[in-house]
Amino acid sequence: MCGIAGEIAFNGRTASREPVLKMMGAMTSRGPDGRGTWDGGWVALGHQRLSIIDLSEAGTQPMLDDGSLAISFNGCIYNYKELRRELEPEFSFRSTSDTEVILKAYRKWGDDFVHHLVGMFAIALYDARRGEVLLVRDRLGIKPLYMAELQGRLRFASSLPALVASGGIDTSLDEVALHHYLSWHSIVPAPRTILRGVRKLPAATIRTVRADGSWHDREYWKPTYTRRAEHAGWSARDWQEAVRDSLHTAVRRRMVADVPVGVLLSGGLDSSLLVALLAEEGQHGLSTFSIGFDGAGGDIGNEFEYSDLVAREFGTRHERLHVSTSEFAPSIGDAVDAMSEPMSSHDVTAFHLLSRTVTQHLKVVQCGQGADEVFGGYGYHQPLASVGRQDALAAFSASFVDHTHEDLVGILEPEWFTGADVSREVLASNLAAPGAETALDAVLRLDTHLLMVDDPVKRLDNMSMAWGIEARVPFLDHELVELAAACPPEFKASQGGKAILKDLGRQMLPAAVVDRPKGYFPVPTLRHLEEPFTSMVRDALHAPEAKQRGLFRPGYIDGLLSDPNTQRTPVNSNVLWQFALLEMWLQRHGVG
Repeated sequence: MCGIAGEIAFNGRTASREPVLKMMGAMTSRGPDGRGTWDGGWVALGHQRLSIIDLSEAGTQPMLDDGSLAISFNGCIYNYKELRRELEPEFSFRSTSDTEVILKAYRKWGDDFVHHLVGMFAIALYDARRGEVLLVRDRLGIKPLYMAELQGRLRFASSLPALVASGGIDTSLDEVALHHYLSWHSIVPAPRTILRGVRKLPAATIRTVRADGSWHDREYWKPTYTRRAEHAGWSARDWQEAVRDSLHTAVRRRMVADVPVGVLLSGGLDSSLLVALLAEEGQHGLSTFSIGFDGAGGDIGNEFEYSDLVAREFGTRHERLHVSTSEFAPSIGDAVDAMSEPMSSHDVTAFHLLSRTVTQHLKVVQCGQGADEVFGGYGYHQPLASVGRQDALAAFSASFVDHTHEDLVGILEPEWFTGADVSREVLASNLAAPGAETALDAVLRLDTHLLMVDDPVKRLDNMSMAWGIEARVPFLDHELVELAAACPPEFKASQGGKAILKDLGRQMLPAAVVDRPKGYFPVPTLRHLEEPFTSMVRDALHAPEAKQRGLFRPGYIDGLLSDPNTQRTPVNSNVLWQFALLEMWLQRHGVG
């Protein structure tokens, strides 16, 4: 897990190390254990290292191979030992790192090397013989890769602020991205970002960039959400056993490290299952971490009752972090600084604070993110189980969309309003695409492969890497995702969602953890805004920069400020916080 950066210069130009060094300087938290640069004329690469596998100098990057290949890589290849054994008869190795395995895999299989990788990764690989640079992102977009086109060159980095730090980037707001942000609780899916001059590589994509500036993308993985012949006749029990086996494989893979690995234990079903599965894998004395907050608006601010229960059941070394409101408020600015893009989810700061605690003990943790998207665990998934395939768009929009296109007419100033309903067009195109059998199949595909990448996945990466923590997500093991995609929807949507995981939980966990209302990382103070948060919100929306930018109609904002806790999104988030967070991010990053 690291931070990567680079510049590619076209048509005979020479790439410069200076912007690469600036980008690296903006990403030191992603790789506090070392840094390196390399240039090969028209390509310059940089790397900030977080040492997890092969802690020696032999594992440093950028890494060169065969005099013609250079790589800067962020992530972890969980099957690197198996791949190495397969490659050793043909190639000699100088390190024990997964980075070198990627290089040898490319030498053997060319562009198809990516099909052999199991893990999370963002890769920049320069091939001098072919005169090409490959930019690659893992199947589920767990590792980020941002890009900016400038006159005669392309820059890339692991974070958006790093690209901005390199200079010369167009930081004006993208109106289409703003429409998405306000429609989908701050999600702006690839390739767009909130800034017009920065784009991100979509998940499961290889971009081949040539020296003349031409490029093409190839989507290398796209599971179908349909039933398969090999599963015909499977019972609910058969599916449970298959998912359990796949989860075992997923958690086992994510224990690969030359440092200890812990678990972020919220006390909910998903993270509790990880602890139980790891116990079955023989991992005893596991370190686990939970966070809680003061209550507000009648909501309880922690789930320690359940995380403590799981910790006792499996004998973990458990750390609880309780954050009072007085402690929490000053931390919000630091969390906003750590965001590559504005994220209004209430639990972003919670992950930031928890990662700060984890870094005092460990560098690697497993987390339960992705289970809800993959196994249909959210409330907005439930209506899709009872509608026809043709009604997916209407049902999903009604239960998920924060503000309709018509709503935005009264929210945005006219110059920021897009003429077309660009967000609905994206939903309609994705939901209508072939390869999904039912309405719920179509929505789970949309959620898992487009929206999730820029919500919980990005949130976890940004907040953990702000403290040099590598966060691994077993529920996003690509083979598990393929299996879940083929699973009949009724085994996912029933029992209020995640039925198949709940059935597994009843076999493996204390009953109280499974049969209770769905929880989440609870941060009540950002759902029920009181002081000092109301002043924080008011200051952001009334700041000179906000007035000069003029995104929102003043009358609409004044109405929200006069009654800050009434307007909620369909997923019960605070509308005012969503608007204020955008302004806070733009102001703190000095863009837009």
